[in-house]
Amino acid sequence: MNVCKLFQRALSLVLLLFVYAGVMAQSDVKGTVTDVAGEALPGVTVSIKGGTVGTMTDVNGNFTIRAQRGETLVFSYVGYVTKEALVSGTAVNVQLEEDRKTLDEVIVVGYGSMAKKDITSSITSIKQEDFNQGVYTDPAQLLQGKVPGLTISNNNSDPNASPSVTLRGSSTLRSGAAMEPYYVIDGVPGASLSLVSPDDIVSIDVLRDASATAIYGSKAANGVIIVTTKRGKSGQASVTYSGYVSVDKIRKRLEMMNAQQYKDFVLNNGFSLDPYDDTGADTDWQKEVSRTGFSQNHNISINGGNEKTRYSTSVNYLRNLGVIKGSGRERYVARAFVETQAMQDKLTVSFNVNASTSTRNNVPAQGQGLSVYDAMYYYLPMSSVKRPDGSWFEYPQRSQYANPVSLLEESTILSKDKVIQAHARGSYQIFKDLRYNLDLSYQNSQFNYANYYTSKSMVAAGMNGKSTRSAVEGQRKVMEMNLAYDKILNNRHKVGLLGGYSWEENNDNDGFQLTTYNYYSDDLSYHNPGMANNIDLNGFGGYNLSTLRMISFYGRANYSLDGKYLFQATVRRDGSSAFGANNRWATFPSVSFAWRISDEEFAKGTFDDLKFRIGYGVSGNSLGFDVFTATQVYGATGWFTNSEGNLVRTLGAVRNSNPDLRWEKTDMLNIGLDFAILKNRLSGTIEVYNKNTSDLIYDYPVSTTKYLYSYLTTNVGEINNRGIEFTLSAVPVKKKSFSWNTGLTLSHNKNVVKKISNQEFSVNYLNLSNLDGAGQSGMTQQRVMEGYPIGTFYTWEWAGYNDQGVSVYYVHDPATGERTGELTTTPQDKDRAYTGSAQPKLVLGWNNNFNYKRFGLTATFQGLFGNKIMNGTRARHSNVVGNAGNKNLLADVLKTEKVTDYNAHFLSDRYLEKGDYLRLAQLSGSYSIGKIGSGIKNARVFMTVNNAFVLTKYKGLDPEVFLGGITPGIDNRQTYPRTRTVMFGLNLNL
Repeated sequence: MNVCKLFQRALSLVLLLFVYAGVMAQSDVKGTVTDVAGEALPGVTVSIKGGTVGTMTDVNGNFTIRAQRGETLVFSYVGYVTKEALVSGTAVNVQLEEDRKTLDEVIVVGYGSMAKKDITSSITSIKQEDFNQGVYTDPAQLLQGKVPGLTISNNNSDPNASPSVTLRGSSTLRSGAAMEPYYVIDGVPGASLSLVSPDDIVSIDVLRDASATAIYGSKAANGVIIVTTKRGKSGQASVTYSGYVSVDKIRKRLEMMNAQQYKDFVLNNGFSLDPYDDTGADTDWQKEVSRTGFSQNHNISINGGNEKTRYSTSVNYLRNLGVIKGSGRERYVARAFVETQAMQDKLTVSFNVNASTSTRNNVPAQGQGLSVYDAMYYYLPMSSVKRPDGSWFEYPQRSQYANPVSLLEESTILSKDKVIQAHARGSYQIFKDLRYNLDLSYQNSQFNYANYYTSKSMVAAGMNGKSTRSAVEGQRKVMEMNLAYDKILNNRHKVGLLGGYSWEENNDNDGFQLTTYNYYSDDLSYHNPGMANNIDLNGFGGYNLSTLRMISFYGRANYSLDGKYLFQATVRRDGSSAFGANNRWATFPSVSFAWRISDEEFAKGTFDDLKFRIGYGVSGNSLGFDVFTATQVYGATGWFTNSEGNLVRTLGAVRNSNPDLRWEKTDMLNIGLDFAILKNRLSGTIEVYNKNTSDLIYDYPVSTTKYLYSYLTTNVGEINNRGIEFTLSAVPVKKKSFSWNTGLTLSHNKNVVKKISNQEFSVNYLNLSNLDGAGQSGMTQQRVMEGYPIGTFYTWEWAGYNDQGVSVYYVHDPATGERTGELTTTPQDKDRAYTGSAQPKLVLGWNNNFNYKRFGLTATFQGLFGNKIMNGTRARHSNVVGNAGNKNLLADVLKTEKVTDYNAHFLSDRYLEKGDYLRLAQLSGSYSIGKIGSGIKNARVFMTVNNAFVLTKYKGLDPEVFLGGITPGIDNRQTYPRTRTVMFGLNLNL
């Protein structure tokens, strides 16, 4: 035993000596980091090259790190050039130079990348550190207020909604994908945004003018947004975690009458109250259907590699419970990427797999009062949620009247989405300056929908339970190949050539639907439709497999002389099976030129950068079409009973053939000036553009004596957008321990519909936006007219009250459209007139970043000015005569309305309000903790408030309504409340 103990002690002594020797081999290395002016730089990251040890400089620029003689220290700091220093003693002092190579920043331009200094087109690049922070599920939300000309509107805080995105004005009469930019993710055109978590995005490049977008041809009329995700780097593997939790509260509610206010109003003004409605309650229905929203997001990624191979993988989990009970979203995203080099580094091969699955829960939001967002306001406050026997308190005999809590509890609206994508890329260096690239991608999407309305649900009243199940699948295959040649001649001539081929096949809308009703029990919900007694023969859905193919040839040429005179030309030839047999192909060219004036002798020393750009290009819009768009289609049109008493389908034409249907084309002229002065502390861009879209596609009425169907999809219209954009970036303060960076974007766009008729297809206008107002059947609130913008309000004009206290309206001459001088209480369609536009005159974004030592503060302001909003919600709940005794009213009608006014709710310019607002969209504070122990290289905590406040005179819930599509600026009873979000987050680098 004694020998064993002696041996153990000896072994321990030996181990201690080894450890001591290792420790003695290291020593504390101290030093100071300054800029070229000798000012100390706090927060500089100091690490040992190839290792995991790291630290940061303090407020005086000092640092201490354990290192051995011969090791290399790496000094990195945002805005400065990374520097390395060899440890030869116990002190290392370094000076960091400002990164004057911002012009060498690489920007993705489509089928490749270019140095910022060589760009001749209008492209805005936003890096990860400049993204908006918030509970975001759509990458576009990261850019709101950051990119001039890009108008992003979120009209609510619905966790399942997507924002409307418009770049440089509306340029089509179609909605959906046809109105929004085209997305390219990691080189894959048209990839699903559901495959990308905002945490995994490194940068987003927005191609804004046609000289930049024409390389994507028929898909680029509304701009192109290129998303680049994280990739591994050579060196030590890096494990990062980012996450947050957040709480949501409704920022603003509509103040409706409480029970006592309502009863006093009804009884004191000669209206009657049904005793059945009054249960002695004072129910706040908005409170009954709402809650505190809660969200959590967690992202773990592993990145690393060596000189030959890089890898990256990540997993993201998001759960967002909305402020309306029953609404929410849960999403998982997984991504894996690997890239390696072979054949003496001439061959680079990469492969990545992306997958996502989302589950969405919604609540009823139908018309005719069957909407939680409508019923939470109109249901009477003196009624209780339930009767004493536990059943719902409802009044089914009353038109468009449903208990909002019952709507929630007796309805299940569920959707599940699964998307998987595989992308392989190979790049081979044929010669020193010539490279061949091949991209192959496959995407499979599955969408499953399940609805169930119980036997107690008013959505399916009298049906004793109703179930709808549907499943839809889509497949997308893309092959891209190109040759890229880059050469520098005599150190003066820089030449870049690109030529490529693209093939794409989309198989969409392959699915079915089954609707059943009359169940014995609600227990199985939608899970067993075979238990139903009846099948809805009109409830099979409208799913038809559409196989759409496209073939493209494209090329680009770049030339730079001395880095001062820059030229670019592109051309793309697209062929698509979506268009008529006579117009399957179209060509989209572009050309642009730039002159770096700051490199001329007369400008040197005055400007750090001054570049003039001019570009012209043509792009197309084939988005939103299927293979049936231009072909004759027959479908089910009804039922009849045959001689044997059986119910048989009737078939008929549901679409006409148009062999001459062709592409919508957008041509754009863009002129820009980029500048930077004061050692790049003040920089900006001024741009003007003229964007004209012709051959607009729309459905026009035709005679059934010539055609089989009453409408024909054809090319007729023309829309013009003209605008000016201004960006300014500045560093007003840059001290030793404090800095302030600020950026401003201002955009103005004028939208005009130039043409909607020709000799063959002629209409005076297109009536849009039927808000289904009581007593106003068929009355629309907007028109598309030549000479006016999309979103033109064409309404009745309110003229006050007559002697009986009833709203009156101006009468218009049907021939001239002018006022006749008469007033009426019963306005007609002919009495409508132009009353305003939903198009904003100015879009503003103002971003500020403050840094003090390790503390950071970000404040982002967003605003819209000069637009109008039709507040149909306020009109609906101001119907003093129609609603009194039947439905609740806004509390302020006691001050704003006359009890004699049976026209109080008529939609007119009285409810057309200014949509101006300025919002503090994001206020975020952070603290960089730095290194913690030996396991955490860097830690950062932050707190963010979204929608801190909004300055506006708009009387609705929120002035930020949808501005996309062809009916922008409408707020009508289906609005999910806007929230204020407080989130707490943590970033760790392990």
